[in-house]
Amino acid sequence: MHARSLRPRVRTWVFGMTHAREKFNLPNGKSGCEIAPSLSMLPLFQSRVGHMRFSFGAFSGFLLLVSSGMFFSASAQGIFLTPVPNAPFTAVVEVQRTEIRPDGSVVDLKSIRDMARDGQGRIHNESRSFVPANSTKTPEIEHIHLYDPQTRISTEIDVRHRTCYTHTLDHPPSTVPPTVRYGSPSDTGIPQNDFSKEENLGSQEIEGVMARGVRETQIIPAESSQTGKEVIVTDEYWYSDELRINVLMKHSDPRTGTKTLKVTGMTRGEPDPAEFQIPEGYSRMER
Repeated sequence: MHARSLRPRVRTWVFGMTHAREKFNLPNGKSGCEIAPSLSMLPLFQSRVGHMRFSFGAFSGFLLLVSSGMFFSASAQGIFLTPVPNAPFTAVVEVQRTEIRPDGSVVDLKSIRDMARDGQGRIHNESRSFVPANSTKTPEIEHIHLYDPQTRISTEIDVRHRTCYTHTLDHPPSTVPPTVRYGSPSDTGIPQNDFSKEENLGSQEIEGVMARGVRETQIIPAESSQTGKEVIVTDEYWYSDELRINVLMKHSDPRTGTKTLKVTGMTRGEPDPAEFQIPEGYSRMER
């Protein structure tokens, strides 16, 4: 199976109910599900398709995954936070989203996500609501995902309902994102043909770290675009070898809008240990 065969034709896949919760729109304008890549299934799928890579057409999705009746994730709306040791930091993911509605109107939205990783490789990743781009409100935290690579315990925290779920993964997750963009020849990216191409964007410094960029362009023929016209969809990824995460991701689809995720406010060093603990007063739920 080629990784490209996993790419969606509609802009919605479901991965979980955690920090990654990014809404997408189906081509007919109906609101899509919210997604995040799964920790528990990554080793299995990587063994089958090698370095799996998201299509930014779904922005961060690559397959519908269910594990023991519950979803587990390691992404902050497309920023896959790898549980690697000896590279601690805290940062904020800024999300800018322009949504094209069925009536042609355009809505500008924004959100933020706190993320952290300690020296042991434990991760903390959030999902927050979207607010209008001109709003002064702070987006509300909806879910938090915690993962400890030493115990392989994944914890999903539902902030709104003050509940949490824990699950021990059968296999340790990958130490590189499934969206790793090497900025290298096309054999590590999407297959080159009349409908897709990949560009090496070189390297640049982003938030104090060097990152390598790749832009993928997919051409959707008029007969498949549901618009009657040829559609060009672009996805851009900037990957930091030092942090082993994508620090900047961009998506543009003239049918649905644009999305940009950028890692900002980065502080190198050990986060507050409380970031990796279940808050007091939360009820543990069974699945």
